[in-house]
Parts: sequence; C-alpha cells; structure tokens
Amino acid sequence: MNEYLPLAGIRICDFTAVWAGQTATMYLADMGAECIKVENPFIWNPMTRAASPRINRMMAAFAPPWIAGHPNGEPGPRPWNNCPAFIQVLRNKKSFTVDSRRPEGLAIVKSLIRISDVLAENLALGTLEKIGLGDAAIRAERPDIVILHMPAFGRTGEYIEGRGYGAHIDSVAGSTVLRGYRDTAPSSNVQIFAGDFWGGMHGAFAVMTALRHRRRTGEGQVIELSQAESSAQMFPQAALDAAWNGRDSGSIGNRSIEGFVPNGVFQCAGDDRWLALSCRSDEEWQALVRFMGSPAWATRNGLETAPGRAAAEDEIEERIEEWTSRHDLYDLFHGLQAAGVTAGPVMSAKDAVEDPHLAANGAWTRLRPRTTTRRPTSRRRRTGSRSRMCV
Repeated sequence: MNEYLPLAGIRICDFTAVWAGQTATMYLADMGAECIKVENPFIWNPMTRAASPRINRMMAAFAPPWIAGHPNGEPGPRPWNNCPAFIQVLRNKKSFTVDSRRPEGLAIVKSLIRISDVLAENLALGTLEKIGLGDAAIRAERPDIVILHMPAFGRTGEYIEGRGYGAHIDSVAGSTVLRGYRDTAPSSNVQIFAGDFWGGMHGAFAVMTALRHRRRTGEGQVIELSQAESSAQMFPQAALDAAWNGRDSGSIGNRSIEGFVPNGVFQCAGDDRWLALSCRSDEEWQALVRFMGSPAWATRNGLETAPGRAAAEDEIEERIEEWTSRHDLYDLFHGLQAAGVTAGPVMSAKDAVEDPHLAANGAWTRLRPRTTTRRPTSRRRRTGSRSRMCV
C-alpha cells in the first residue's frame, strides 16, 4: 500500500459484480484504498473472471475478447487471473472466496465488515438482505460504515424488479437513442455499455464525498446510486431541448451538438484508418481549406460562416472524405495540427500502445502479474475457504 495515495488507510468490503460496481471500487483502489473482494467459489462471474473456469483455446476463440482475450490466445491453467476484464477492473484489489450463504461464511464476512470503512455492492436487489446483510445488520457491525448500493434502476419505484446490465441501463437512460449513426436504429447500439463506466465513476465519487463527510462528522452514510439515473444526467442538452423546446433529440452520428462544421470522423488511405476532425471556428475552417489546397468547392460564397456550412454539411463531409481517403492518416494528423486545425487519429488499442507520444509521456508501464494461492493447513472439509489474493 502506498501511504501517500489519497485513500491510503481506507478498507473496502467489496461485493460488487460485473463492470459498474467493480469499476467504482477499481477507482477507489487506484487511489490507495485496500479493496478486498468477497467472492463465492460456487457462483461464477463470467464477465470478469473469464468466460469459464475450464475454458480452453478453442472455446476462447469464440467468446467475446473482453472475457476470453487471453495472452496469445492461450487461457492457461488459471484463466480467471488473466482475462482482460479481470486485469482491468480487479487491478489493485485483493480477494478471497467464501460461501457467505452458510452461517460460518457469513460470520467471516461480518468480521471483515467490522474492520472496513466501506461496503460496496451492485447485486440484484435484495441479494444481501437474503443472506442477512441488510443495511441495519451491516451498521450493527460497523456503525460509521459507508454503504454504497448501485442498483440498476434504484431501490424504489416501478422498475425495482428489473435486473440490468449495461445495455439495459443505456436503453432506459436514453443513451442508445442519442448515439450511433444517423441512419441506424437504437437497437443497433447496444454493445457499448457506457452506463457501466458512468455508474462506476459516480459511485467512486459518492463514496469519496461520504468519507469526507464521515471525517468531519463521524457519521457513516447509506448511498443509493441508481445507475440509470447516473447515466441519464450525462445528456442534459437532450433533456433541456425536450423540456424547453419540445424537440425529441435523435442520433447525429459524429456531428457536433455545438454547431461546429465540419465535425466528424473521416476515412483515410489504408485498412480501417480514420481521422477525427473538427473546425471549431471560421478561422479553423479557413486553415483547413488552405491545407486542402483551396479547392473550388470549399471557397464558394456561404461556406465562410458556420451557419452556411451547416446548410451544406452533407456535401462538405463527402468532399472531405474524398480528400482524406487519398492520404495517410498520420500525415494528415500532423499536417493539420501544424496548420491549426483540430484533428487526431482514431486509435485502436494496438495503436495506443505503440503511440510514441504516449510512450514518451510514460502512459504505459509493463507489469508482471502477481498472484498467490493460499491453502488452509487443516484437513477438515473446506467450504469456500480457499483464498486467492490478486494484487
């Protein structure tokens, strides 16, 4: 533990699952909190512990990469410790396995709660209550504890029976209506899961504010953070436009909600190479025109102002992509930047890892995963007593 990190000395009893809750505790662990993940050896979590505990190379080839993208395509003997989702959201955490549904297992969990500052969970509504860990029972063990609940749709209201993954939360919040290409239906935009990461970010922030409150007053808190609500507040412009102007917003693709024209992603020469470009002022537009060699279509009257360009946005985008498709992505990126035009490459994960700018700034550090397995010395029958500590 780094004693100089802001949350050093804070311990979290972590009951989170999948991505939203585990992202929240990931941020807290990154800031120095000792996060101890409570896992049940009889309940598999395929979204962050590999597609299967017995996955092989052939099975991994057909599973989504975030749960089966093992190094070199080889799951190895312990696939639960090397799938991409695990490496991401369980980093900097410790874990142990215990069957908390059994009395002896619940007693172990309660002993952890007594020495924890935070308990976090995003399980299906009522799961903790079923094993005897309602809010009152938790606070009986640690009166000043901060409890974070992250239900998909809140703990009250008509949606409380709904169990939600990221796709469901995004749909209810309106994200799938607002994102995507202009000619696609909302049902085609369900593989993004943005709500998971928005919920995680807001969950971590809520815990930090509660800890600050406890430091000042000595009082714990019970936080109810609806993931759908935390996602919906990411679209204030659409909500205000509907409330004040009576307009229903739809997807505008990569175009700007602030009126920047052009503003989009344009294909370049090569295989799947794309340039993000935005002219945020008339001066940037003129710089782009000069960089393109002042073609006749770009210098005609009316395009010198944003409203004029907005009226011809379809044509402008087609003309720009005709031009970008003949040029190398990085030649355009560096040239446009030097000319004063906002532009940048759309990077794959591989591109980002190999990017010289990120490398020069120390964005990436190569780490050797460290995992240990501790087995009990007693020969008595084990009920979830095997412990895996993942650092």
